Amino acid sequence: MRLLLWAAAAWLAVCAAAHPGRGAGGEQPLSRIAVERTVHAVDDAARVKATPLVLGLTGENTEWVHVEFFHPNPSGDDWIGVFSPADFSAAICEPENQRQYPPVLCTAPIKYQFANFKNEDYNKTGKGSLKLQLINQREDFSFALFSGGLLAPKLIAVSNKVAFVNPKAPVYPRLAQGKSWNEVSFPVIKIVSVLWILENSVQCLLVWFYSAPARTVGWRHPGYIHTSYLKDLWPDSLYTYRLGHRLMNGTRIWSKSYSFKASPYPGQDSLQRVVIFGDMGKAEADGSNEFNNFQPGSLNTTYQIIRDLENIDMVVHIGDICYANGYLSQWDQFTAQVEPIASTVPYMIGSGNHERDWPGTGSFYGNLDSGGECGVPAQTMFYTPAENRAKFWYATDYGMFRFCIAHTEEDWRPGTEQYKFIEQCLSSVDRQKQPWLIFLAHRVLGYSSCAYYESEGTFEEPMGREALQELWQKYKVDLAFYGHVHSYERTCPVYQSQCVVNASNHYSGPFQATTHVVVGGAGASLSEFTTSKIQWSHFTDFDHGFVKLTAFNHSSLLFEYKKSRDGDVYDHFTISRDYRDILACSVDSCPRATLAS
Repeated sequence: MRLLLWAAAAWLAVCAAAHPGRGAGGEQPLSRIAVERTVHAVDDAARVKATPLVLGLTGENTEWVHVEFFHPNPSGDDWIGVFSPADFSAAICEPENQRQYPPVLCTAPIKYQFANFKNEDYNKTGKGSLKLQLINQREDFSFALFSGGLLAPKLIAVSNKVAFVNPKAPVYPRLAQGKSWNEVSFPVIKIVSVLWILENSVQCLLVWFYSAPARTVGWRHPGYIHTSYLKDLWPDSLYTYRLGHRLMNGTRIWSKSYSFKASPYPGQDSLQRVVIFGDMGKAEADGSNEFNNFQPGSLNTTYQIIRDLENIDMVVHIGDICYANGYLSQWDQFTAQVEPIASTVPYMIGSGNHERDWPGTGSFYGNLDSGGECGVPAQTMFYTPAENRAKFWYATDYGMFRFCIAHTEEDWRPGTEQYKFIEQCLSSVDRQKQPWLIFLAHRVLGYSSCAYYESEGTFEEPMGREALQELWQKYKVDLAFYGHVHSYERTCPVYQSQCVVNASNHYSGPFQATTHVVVGGAGASLSEFTTSKIQWSHFTDFDHGFVKLTAFNHSSLLFEYKKSRDGDVYDHFTISRDYRDILACSVDSCPRATLAS
């Protein structure tokens, strides 16, 4: 089946601390640049040249650019910034507060690299070159040479402009499960050539982003997010689609062709495979921005999933998506990075602290982790079948799986709206159709032996599991997944901090207790474990990786933990269960199991 999807309406956005494992690599690299302190020190003898001038001539949305530069007075802290749009003149910028004095730059660069990177003689000759990767971000690009380091930058020279041949092409489609099993959505970024829409949308966004850097140097027009819905899809059928956009002059621009397979129907007895991880982030293939310590494992995780994509049916990314932290250009970088995955299989997300947290906005913790984004880009860049997308909790079914995805940046305790959702999601599943019941959340609401939690005296998110574990046990939740802690850990089937049965590589017979899994090591800098002996902690790994679940049928499930460095399996177990213990009673009459019983 072949589909042609047209983006039809413009997006009007609705809203514009420390944590485990943050470490030295937890700081957004672009935040290291004090762009508001930039001094104009243009040197006529200096130069920057970028080639080729036109990118994407054969339809590519990713291109490599060669940048040559010369500084007559070089130093080891000189650096090259990549700017988009190409015009970043300080003459039109307003300072954010009275302590900032002009000139200030309009925006932070979308990436940067030190001039002596792989240019060993730069400090002597002042000559150097870089090979940088660009993606289509709807605007042209320029490259600027700075001296004075990142904290006191001096603008020395600016390059010519380069641009993609079709900057208005729709890019980076992202599939998602709809509100029914046979529905998918297609969020896609596109710029619309309608001036009043552009002006109104920018004003709306600037009003609703809460603070710097999201509404100051981190601001960049995010384009327009258009979501198309395809309904009444035939189970397991292959659909091919293209994205199109008609310019005001009547010209049509088309994306390349993509394909996806529709979801199985609820309860369908077929092979179904889901990848789960959290805290991946993004990285630059050209080595810029990162210094190999911000999200060092993210590209490896992405590459391993792409390599195995023929054997994957859905992906669930449970929070801390790209760590843009208020630098909106980084959302484009992330959607480009995962495009081969998200354009082919549903890419479902949860919300983490780096998407939502901001003081005074209703987030549960009120930390500064979102950089002023307050959840806006996450809830508009990626579709979720939530009743209220700003709340970010939802249920989704995929064949024999029921996923209940919580939002740990909103209150989850008894009596809250979210607690009612969690119980309704767990209690309403038809276990004859969805025997595999999975709970997911970003912060650890279950069990973790991360050293951070030990210092808190909790081994969980504070106020995390006291009420929720009653629900997991009552409704017989097979697995609970968490991110936030940047490493891997698997517990025994545990209830009230005790192993109900010993941890194993195979479980059979009636449900005993939920197995809790921390899988937040998809890319961000790693979290240390406690050195204490924890009885319920069965397997830990201080490395980057992800989990793959394979449901063979209604009674057999395979769990695999894979390292991102090689894609090999380092931990696994199987579950064999006929679920007669669950189906023998109605939900309300199921007895509550406790240690006393």
